[in-house]
Amino acid sequence: MPNVTDILRSAINPRTVAVIGASSDPAKFGGRVMQFLVKHGYAGRIVPVNPNGAPILGLPAYRDIRDAEVAIDVALLAIPAQHLVAALEQCGAARVPCCVVVTADFAELGDEGAARERELVGIAKRHGMRLIGPNCLGFINPHLKLALTSSIALAMDPMPRGSLGLISQSGSMMASMISHAADCGAGFSACVTVGNQADLEICDILEYFIEDEATRAICIYIEGLKDGRRFLELAARCRDAGKPLLAVKAGSSDAGAHLARSHTASLAGSHAAWKAACRVSGVINVDDPESMIDCAHFLVCFPVIAHARVAVISPSGGTIAVTADRLAAAGLELAEPRSQTRDALRTFVPAARPLNPLDVGGLPRERGISAAEDAQALLSADSNVGIVFIVVATTPQLDEKVRRWGQAALAGCKPTVILFTPGTLVDGARAALREIGCPYIDRMDDALRVIRAARDYARVLSAPCHAPSLPLVVPDIETALRSLPRGALTESEAKSLVRAAGIARPAEAIATSAEDAVLAARRIGYPVVLKAAARTVVHKSDAGAVKLGLESDDEVRAAWREIDAGLARQSPPVMLDCCVVQQMICGGVEMILGARWDPQFGALVIAGAGGVLVEILNDTALTLAPVTHERARELLSTLKVWPVLTGARGRTLADVEALVDAFVRVGGLAHALGPRLVELDLNPLLVLGKGVVALDARATLATMN
Repeated sequence: MPNVTDILRSAINPRTVAVIGASSDPAKFGGRVMQFLVKHGYAGRIVPVNPNGAPILGLPAYRDIRDAEVAIDVALLAIPAQHLVAALEQCGAARVPCCVVVTADFAELGDEGAARERELVGIAKRHGMRLIGPNCLGFINPHLKLALTSSIALAMDPMPRGSLGLISQSGSMMASMISHAADCGAGFSACVTVGNQADLEICDILEYFIEDEATRAICIYIEGLKDGRRFLELAARCRDAGKPLLAVKAGSSDAGAHLARSHTASLAGSHAAWKAACRVSGVINVDDPESMIDCAHFLVCFPVIAHARVAVISPSGGTIAVTADRLAAAGLELAEPRSQTRDALRTFVPAARPLNPLDVGGLPRERGISAAEDAQALLSADSNVGIVFIVVATTPQLDEKVRRWGQAALAGCKPTVILFTPGTLVDGARAALREIGCPYIDRMDDALRVIRAARDYARVLSAPCHAPSLPLVVPDIETALRSLPRGALTESEAKSLVRAAGIARPAEAIATSAEDAVLAARRIGYPVVLKAAARTVVHKSDAGAVKLGLESDDEVRAAWREIDAGLARQSPPVMLDCCVVQQMICGGVEMILGARWDPQFGALVIAGAGGVLVEILNDTALTLAPVTHERARELLSTLKVWPVLTGARGRTLADVEALVDAFVRVGGLAHALGPRLVELDLNPLLVLGKGVVALDARATLATMN
């Protein structure tokens, strides 16, 4: 049996297509499909299938696909749901290798629809067929002039042809991106919608595009992944193949998520996990579908930038001022031109004007076009400039200036973003750039997205591959697990995992009464901390169940009474069974280290500023586990708290290497335990001048075997 990529190659580049539910009526799904196949001039054979058997758009039609007696590469089914089972059986009997099911009302409607969807997949498997959909809008292949879709976006002519591969879970979203590409001069090798992903899914199409020679960059609109780990493996293949992979992921808000037991679970929500996975695997995460097309178009037209420092050119002083502000707000840096560049620019730029951003407006008419060209050439040749940003405003000789800017950008070695700020007034200049194949942008926000995407892709290619370190070998892990209950752990139980990972804890003891606590405090040595150990108390500080700096027996007894009374006031009331008496350790920097299991991407590890303000500050770095020491250090250095750790403003230098090692150990623990470890918090993890110590811990173990 052919593999999936071979089947998709044949389906997306077919010699013969069948349309089941074909019609001459463009108001019907099957009618629009037929109309677009004929309109765009698909040169392969078209097999319309309709119970009437009458010719459709001048083509002979068949009542049953089996009557065609011709090898069919792909069949599109645009028929009512109640007829799908019979139609699929007929496709199977006709040995159709791949079917595209446009029909909706399946798993997206609930359990009953999901059962009917499984029936379709069962039929396909029995016949050795593969399915795209259901609930999709088919696909297009502009290089073959093939529009096997009912989307009204394909009323345009011609289809935008190019080198972008597009995968979309939404048919209407695909239509919008096709329309946008046509407007801005981008084009596609193919666009495929996957709908419900009942059989063939995003990763199958992605693997096809990786191997497709006509595809140079890949864009994906994702609502949900069926196999997150496979997606990450394919993303790594995209990097190796030199094909930028860009994605828009719906559902960034984590709205409606259940109340998390741990800080880690709330800080490392599903979208945070997605972004961490993108960073590790080299996926360029974009927040807007149309601008994803702009970014991909730019990346295939220009070489990878050497660095992200920007040189701005515009014929408007006001425009460059606004642009400089927007770049700074976006975290992008203006380049400082080299001395040779500055000297050359000063031969035609007045001394009062800054050289970056550079205003090339208001110069003598005879120097207008040449000054614009010379400024671009000089800044493009400057090694301090990573990317040139031309912001087009109304100016004399605009069309010619823009055409020359575009030609120079494509001919040169420096990536150039061209932004049009006026509206239809400059449509002629837009047309000039489309004619020569030069990308352009119409909104400042999109231009900034393109610059960031260019920066991010350069980092993808230049960053060392942080190959996951071997799982941390902790001989005591399985022994520790056998002694622990499933579900939420007490602090002491969670700290047995911490001990197994090789992370230090303060001296502590469990006390079942106030007098036990006094005896424990004497053994440990004052001052001490007293904390409730009730399994149902998650955030102990919020419940008043933590008492710090206790200096005497009487203070311990009083603290016990206060904790007991405070828990009794909780709703519902909590009975105090025991407390942890712990050595009081002062100084250092409070951090959080945590881990959780993500069903899409596996074990995640998180680090950040800790203590009671952890979720308010939200100063965290998240990555997939396990993590190398190099990667851990790199992530920690991105935190706002990093200068505090490294001795800013005369502070004592914290033991950063011990923190890095603890980060690696938590990641190794999470990787080793896999789905058995639902979540783990070490908060605060105190980073001292020498070493780290986990002052508190909480964890949840899965109830699965």
